[in-house]
Amino acid sequence: MTHVQPLLLTYYGDDFTGSTDVMEILQWGGVPTVLFLEPPSPDILREQFPGARAVGVAGVSRSMSPTQMDQALPPIFKALQILGAPLVHYKICSTFDSSPTMGSIGHAAEIGMQVFGEQSIPLIVGAPFLRRYVAFSNLFARVDDVTYRLDRHPTMSKHPLTPMNEADLRLHLAQQTHRSIAAFTLYHLSQPEETRRDLFERLQAEGSGFIVFDTIDDEHLHAIGALIDEMCAQRTADYPLFVVGSSGVQKALALYWRMNGVIASDPEPPAPVGAVDQLIVVSGSAAPATADQIRWAEAHGFTLIRLDSVALIDPAEADQVREQVIAQALETLSRGASIVLYSAYGPDDPHITQTKARMAQLALDPATVGQRLGSQQGMILRALLEKSSLRRAVVTGGDTCGYAARQLGIYALTAMMPIAPGAPLCKAYSADPAFSGLEISLKAGQVGKQDYFASILHGSL
Repeated sequence: MTHVQPLLLTYYGDDFTGSTDVMEILQWGGVPTVLFLEPPSPDILREQFPGARAVGVAGVSRSMSPTQMDQALPPIFKALQILGAPLVHYKICSTFDSSPTMGSIGHAAEIGMQVFGEQSIPLIVGAPFLRRYVAFSNLFARVDDVTYRLDRHPTMSKHPLTPMNEADLRLHLAQQTHRSIAAFTLYHLSQPEETRRDLFERLQAEGSGFIVFDTIDDEHLHAIGALIDEMCAQRTADYPLFVVGSSGVQKALALYWRMNGVIASDPEPPAPVGAVDQLIVVSGSAAPATADQIRWAEAHGFTLIRLDSVALIDPAEADQVREQVIAQALETLSRGASIVLYSAYGPDDPHITQTKARMAQLALDPATVGQRLGSQQGMILRALLEKSSLRRAVVTGGDTCGYAARQLGIYALTAMMPIAPGAPLCKAYSADPAFSGLEISLKAGQVGKQDYFASILHGSL
């Protein structure tokens, strides 16, 4: 079997939850999409997913150092290049999680230019549908009825690994790259199409390394989509357009493609998947929204089990503590309850500080805390699924999702049903028959309403 139509784009997500976010935007925007954990070969696409028009790779580069990126990213980018799509997207979070030493967006982009050729990289961070906005290069995010500049955001300003202390994306990015950074502002986006095109071409001609786009609403996204689509036509299959940004990139392109007949203007909505009797939730997120979801779940019949993050990152204690948690969780499941296993209860949970202190005592690299804890949480989830035979689960937190999925041997995901923006219920494809066909949500901590876990349990919006 072969592809009826060529791929429209490929992407690499710098964490797992952001990768599923993009898949959802594309899938229900009319672009059939498959998300892989490792870059697929053209043969796998032809044989297993012949209808795909977009391919993603879920990564963990948000938790990598620049040195780790130098090892991990070039082969992935080259594998995506082989697939021949006209556009490759390095997908980042719409809260721009990054620093010069961890998850450096600037460094990742420079690696991309080494593979895909020197070019001016469009940087599209705003995602109005997720209530993330960029105005005159400053990033804002809405929580309930309050819109915060990101350096004053209640979660992102206190992020345990990459706190946002500068909302101006140009200044924040300038700490991660020596390339010049230009701005494409609300004023520029309000100009006629030809004027916008001329400005963008001028910024390219001036050698701008990055061009930061403002984004407040769908009109801005549509205008950006038109520019990106036109730029794709100027590149070759060997040297595609390289774009950095949030899922606002896919939203922008889908809006433009629908209006211009590239994809269906009225894609068919997904059907509800129905309820299951029990659900396993594994949470590695410290976001306030996740704390609200945990609190709601406890009040509505879920059993909470605290994961001792201090012990789980300690090589001398991790195995024993993990086995104890598995035994406790299996006993709870045998009584018919749904469970939430969590390592943090909001950003002020004292376990976060205690875990950092324990990392320092053990002389462990702080950059590996996500890997150590996420891998342990993934092993716990794997054991519970194997021994309980349950077929639906939720994992929250970007690092946790990536490492948990790898523990389950998952190599690909397709979107089944939208539950909350950026957090769909997915079907898993695994080399292990025990997990192939598993229904799983892999979501960012700040995503979803209070009753999100119940929505997954019931298979309904």
